[in-house]
Amino acid sequence: MNPTFPIFDSMKSRPKHALTILSVAFLLAGCANEQGADPTPPNILFILVDDQRNDVLSHLGYPIVQTPTVDRLAEAGFLFENAFVTTSICAASRASILTGLYESKHNYTFGEEPIKEEFVTTSYPYLLKGSGYQTGFVGKFGVKLEQQERLLDSMFDFYELSAFNHPHFIEQPDGSQRHSAEVFGDHAVAFIQEQATETPFCLSLSFNSVHAVDGNKKPGDGHYPYPKAVAAMYEGMEMPRPQLSADSIYDQHPEFLKTSLNRERYFWRWDTPEKYQTNLQAYFRMISGYDNVMKRVLDALEQQGLAENTVVIYSADNGYYMGNRGFAGKWSHYEESLRVPFIIFDPRVSSEQAGKRISDLTLNLDIPATILDFAGVSQPPRYQGRSVIPALKGQGMGPRDHFLIEHRMRHEQLPKYVGIRDRRYVYANYYEQDPPYEYLHDLESDPMELVNLASDPSYIGLLEEMREQCLKLEANIK
Repeated sequence: MNPTFPIFDSMKSRPKHALTILSVAFLLAGCANEQGADPTPPNILFILVDDQRNDVLSHLGYPIVQTPTVDRLAEAGFLFENAFVTTSICAASRASILTGLYESKHNYTFGEEPIKEEFVTTSYPYLLKGSGYQTGFVGKFGVKLEQQERLLDSMFDFYELSAFNHPHFIEQPDGSQRHSAEVFGDHAVAFIQEQATETPFCLSLSFNSVHAVDGNKKPGDGHYPYPKAVAAMYEGMEMPRPQLSADSIYDQHPEFLKTSLNRERYFWRWDTPEKYQTNLQAYFRMISGYDNVMKRVLDALEQQGLAENTVVIYSADNGYYMGNRGFAGKWSHYEESLRVPFIIFDPRVSSEQAGKRISDLTLNLDIPATILDFAGVSQPPRYQGRSVIPALKGQGMGPRDHFLIEHRMRHEQLPKYVGIRDRRYVYANYYEQDPPYEYLHDLESDPMELVNLASDPSYIGLLEEMREQCLKLEANIK
C-alpha cells in the first residue's frame, strides 16, 4: 500500500524541538540565500474551491462536515483566520486572484469585456512561466481573456479547462460517468507525474465543486451533484440549522434585498426543512468529494518524490450563505459572503510552526503576490495585494487595517454596492438604490451584523468618516 501523507504524519509525531531533515534543509537554504546563492525554489500547488465560506471545515469545528485532507493541511501548516474576498462572486474573485487587482481595476465580472492583455501579462502564471516554472491549470478557469487561446499558451505549459457550466458528471470513453472533481484530479495527477525534481512547477487545481447546478432545482444530487464515492456519507444525519435562521433577521432587510437573487435562490435550496436537510447533505458530500480528490493529488506528490519541496495553498473564491439570514448564494456585504478559508502548508518550515493561526487581514488579492514571493519572482508594482510570507515568518504583513469590498455586476436582482471593512466596522453603500442605502455594523458589539447603525444619530460622525474613507480608497485603486 502506498504511504499516505508521510510528511504530515512525521510532522505530527516528531519531537517538538528536533531538527529534522526538512528543518535543516530550510535553515541551510536561508544561509545559502544570505551568501548570494539561490535556494531551490519550491513547487507550488494552488487549490481553489467554489462557494465555500471560511468555517465549513471540520478542522474549525463545523458540525458534521468531514474534510480530513484540508484538516491535515491546517494542522501541519498555517491557517489564516481573517481571510476575505473583495468581491463575492466567482468571476470577479477569480479575476482578482489571477491578476492581483480589485474588481474596479481589472473590470471583469459576468457580462463584461474579457480581461485586458496588460493585466494578463502581470498575472502569476504568466510571470512564473517566464521565470522558468512549469505551469499548469486544471478545472474551472472562470474568466475570459483577450486573445484567450494565445494568452493561455503564454501562461500555461499545460491546461485542461472546464466551461463555466460544465456538467458535474462527465461521460468517459467507455460510456461511464465520472464526477468533474475526480476528472480534474486525474489531470492534476498526470501533470504531477510528468514533473522532474530539477524544474519547479506551479499547478493551479480549480474545482467547480461545490457550486450548485443552478438550472436543476431537484433537491439533493440534482442540485448538488456529488461523486458516487461519497454517496453514503451523511445519510440519516440531522443537518444543523442555520445560525441566523430566525424570520425576524430576514424581515429587517430592505425591500431590494428581499427581492434579490439571494432570496430567490433561497426557495431553490433551503426554504423547507425537508429540502434543507436533503440539500445540505448533498452539499457536504460535494465538499468531502473534492477533499478525497485532494488526498489523491497530494499522494501523487509523495509518490513522485516532490512533496518535500511543494508548497500547498488552499482557498475558495467566495463565501456562501447556506440559508443564513433567509438567503442563498453570496454577493452581498455580510461576513458569510465575504469570508473564505485560506491555508498554506510549507513542508520546509520547522514543526514548531505547525498549526499556527494567523490573524492578519488577508485577501484573495494576496494569493498571486504570495505565489510569486514563494517562487522568488518580483511582484508587479500594479498589484493591489501583498505577500503573506512575512506573516508565516512571524513578522506580520505590515499595516492593513481596512480594505474595499465591492460588487459591480450588472444584474437586476443583484444590487451593486461598494464599502469598506476594517477590524471593527463594516460600511456598505448600495449606491444604485434611490436614495442610496447604507449599512454600518460594529463587529465588536454586534459580530453577527444584526443591527444597522447607519440611521442611528449617535453614529453619524462614524458613518461620515467611513463614507469618506471608502470614497478615498475607491478612488485610489482605480
